[in-house]
Amino acid sequence: MKRYNDLNNYLKSIFGCRVQKISIDAGFSCPNRDGTISVGGCIYCNLRGSGTGAHLKGLSITEQLTLGKNALSKRYKAKKFIAYFQAFSNTYAPIDQLESLYDEALAVDDMVGLSIGTRPDCINEAVLDLLQTYAKSYMVWIEYGLQSAHDSTLEFINRGHDFNCFKKAVDATKNRGIKICAHVILGLPQEEKKEIHQTAKIVAGLGIDAIKIHLLYVIKGTKLDALYTSGRYGCLEQQEYVDLVCDFLERIPENMVIQRLTGDPHPGELVAPMWSLNKSKTLNMIKETLEKRDSWQGKFA
Repeated sequence: MKRYNDLNNYLKSIFGCRVQKISIDAGFSCPNRDGTISVGGCIYCNLRGSGTGAHLKGLSITEQLTLGKNALSKRYKAKKFIAYFQAFSNTYAPIDQLESLYDEALAVDDMVGLSIGTRPDCINEAVLDLLQTYAKSYMVWIEYGLQSAHDSTLEFINRGHDFNCFKKAVDATKNRGIKICAHVILGLPQEEKKEIHQTAKIVAGLGIDAIKIHLLYVIKGTKLDALYTSGRYGCLEQQEYVDLVCDFLERIPENMVIQRLTGDPHPGELVAPMWSLNKSKTLNMIKETLEKRDSWQGKFA
């Protein structure tokens, strides 16, 4: 049986073919780094901001998407693509600059949509109005980083916003034809199973379209690296993480699209846990654990 509502099958049901997201580094910044909110950023984030570094290499949006298309069409036989603005906060710029970048991405052949990764405190009516215009002709996702529904955790990780800020952003985005994806992280400092279950239940009640579940891993040079090195933070074990993912899936609606179940750390930057580099094993363990439990997404929702 189908244990969870994965993104690949969801997109194939709409477009009738394999659709892949192509990550873009467009050179954005973040108010949690440039001094607007803070200069340190979240404790787990480094100077790349989950990006590929392509912008620093001088690659344009068009060049990044063209390279991505070539690679993904060979690897997955993908025929259609979604331009994923991933690095840092991709609505954190003047509206004319955003429009120019988004237009450039959608002008590349075989693009069927946009996915915009950002913070809930980096949107406004003008940005949402712009995305709404694209949503009339394309699939448009906005991906809001939440990480946890607990304000004490958000403060500890130096997130720079609270849960209410996230909820306001979600409410402002609804009813515009824009699909909403939330990012959460499992294994955050000071959080146990109880807090993670609470976040799952809260997210389940928001009426959003999708979720990305991430493992908290330690990257060189971050504040989390200092906590880990000093013994003040310990990473989740692989089966422990797998069990928490399955717990989370059981508590969210069965129609919510699962865009991600774990992360993709850069090997040269990773400090711990090293098991996180074996993504396929983690995904197989999630599948096996759901089968052993005779469980599925939404079982307890």
